[in-house]
Amino acid sequence: MTALTASTSEAPAAVPEYGRNTVFGRWLNRLLSSTEWLSGIVLAVDVCVVFISVIYRYFLHDPVDWAEEAASALMVLLVFFGAASLLGRSQHLGVDVLRGLLPSRWQPLLIHMGHWIIASVSASLCISSFLLLADSYSQTTPSGLPGWINVYPIVIGSLFMTLFAIANALNGATYLVVGSFLTSAAMAAGVFAWNTFLPEYSLTPGVLLCVGFVGGLALGMPICFVLALSSLLFFLAEPSLPMLVYSQQVLAGTGHFVLLSIPFFVVAGLLMESNGMSSRLIELLLRLFGRVRGGLGLITILATAFFSGVSGSKLADIAAVGGVLMPAVRKTGEDPNETAALLACSAVMAETIPPCVNMIIMGFVANISIAGLFLAGIVPAIVLALSLGIVAVIYGRKIDSARAFAQRRRWLPLLGGALVALIMVGMIGKGVTSGVATSTEVSAFAVVYALVVGWLAFRELTVRSVARLFVQAASMSGGILFIVACASSVSYALSLEQIPDLLSGTMLAIANHYGATLFLLVSVLIMTVFGAVLEGAPALIIFGPLLVPVAQQLGINPLHFGTVMVVAMGLGLFAPPVGLGLFATCAITGTQLRAVAPAMLKYLLVLCIALIVLVLVPSFSLWLPNHYGL
Repeated sequence: MTALTASTSEAPAAVPEYGRNTVFGRWLNRLLSSTEWLSGIVLAVDVCVVFISVIYRYFLHDPVDWAEEAASALMVLLVFFGAASLLGRSQHLGVDVLRGLLPSRWQPLLIHMGHWIIASVSASLCISSFLLLADSYSQTTPSGLPGWINVYPIVIGSLFMTLFAIANALNGATYLVVGSFLTSAAMAAGVFAWNTFLPEYSLTPGVLLCVGFVGGLALGMPICFVLALSSLLFFLAEPSLPMLVYSQQVLAGTGHFVLLSIPFFVVAGLLMESNGMSSRLIELLLRLFGRVRGGLGLITILATAFFSGVSGSKLADIAAVGGVLMPAVRKTGEDPNETAALLACSAVMAETIPPCVNMIIMGFVANISIAGLFLAGIVPAIVLALSLGIVAVIYGRKIDSARAFAQRRRWLPLLGGALVALIMVGMIGKGVTSGVATSTEVSAFAVVYALVVGWLAFRELTVRSVARLFVQAASMSGGILFIVACASSVSYALSLEQIPDLLSGTMLAIANHYGATLFLLVSVLIMTVFGAVLEGAPALIIFGPLLVPVAQQLGINPLHFGTVMVVAMGLGLFAPPVGLGLFATCAITGTQLRAVAPAMLKYLLVLCIALIVLVLVPSFSLWLPNHYGL
């Protein structure tokens, strides 16, 4: 029921069969592999640039003026090459629940129509970026670099996306390939003819944006291309906008230095998993708490909270915890469905534990202090963790932790390994809360620490494994940030349609009639629903900038509002039946949704009650920020 096809804990999949017996197929496979490795190299270089910049600034007191701009330019390359490689492997995240409601005999045709539409969107982005490239030659960046350095990545990346999308569309029976192409072309021609020959009844840009959004979801397309299609239709139908504005707005969502913390924290989390930090910590927790009633559930909650404080990515957290914990669950005879259910709900709890990616995105799009959001999320996460822990103890039992390990580590090395990991978490927390460094700079330090100290302590990393890890992290990060980029173009289109003013007026009317509390509860409901339908980042990017100004007009602290919005988004993301995060959890843990969903109900009920308490009691979110003067 989801387009997610690979576990995040694995290295990049084997090269796909793009037709190994044809020259074009072999060339395309080599292009895909080269794109993946290049994006991994770019990510590694970006880490080095930021880390060296931090060293020069804080220790040598000689800041490198061009470092931030160069790092941002490299990130643009990372985004579009990473997104292209994910498209080549068909691993972009998407939900096909709406398509599943249609007759099964239609499914193959609809899937191939989605491929052709993705190819059309990619080609349109490529054409638009060529126009933007021509315009960029007369411009320079603030530090004097040529303006085209930020445009070439989107040109090349969108070209690669087009090639991979066409290859995906051609991969099928001839009648499906031809039939889906003709059907898609006929629909496009029909819309064009309608607007051309019936101008008085023409479909407005806003209507086409909505049609593209709903239609893309109905076809089960990846979320990023649903957003890209929606904004593309808007720009094509809006006569006052030149085509280059489309790629310009997509590009505008990527070149921000603060967003670099997302791939850096993802790398740090994957390094912890690969260098043995995660397995040592979970073994320590199992041996300490295994014989406590509900100990396995408590370990799941604690381990998820811990890794959320390092990787920042929920999929990386689930992969790190589930990949190590689930074998132990099965060896001790525990129910894997119960553990998977609690793991998914623990991911909701961990949404506000710094340095969560979605907190970074929320702060970026809504202009809220990211350091303040990090602090505001800690106490709510503790409240949610305690709530889940109580339920886990009530429904849990004691386990024999000795059965979980074929060979147990000695206590001293085990404690030392856990200490190394705890120091890393403390370093991240102190760096962010002290204000000494930005979240991006702290994340670069976390990568270097996990790489150097982890290798020195455990000697479990090799040059090849680290290289493949950077490739994997680049693809994951490219997928996340490409969603941000496409959602940026949708936000621009919505602003031109004056949707923010309309939503602001509606929500203010609700607040004026029923109070700010009902506004908060309605906002939570909106974010929960769209967190399930859209995936986390797009829901925050679209609704964050719309709702935060209204909340501020009503006297609601933006740190409190941002925190409860992220929790609500996480609740939708992991809730059955359509939450994309739940599908990812089931894929990683080797469980089935129909078996996990009933086990989740008691945990979801507790999370909903705790979320309402967090909404009604702002002091949970504001105590720490007030204590630190944020």
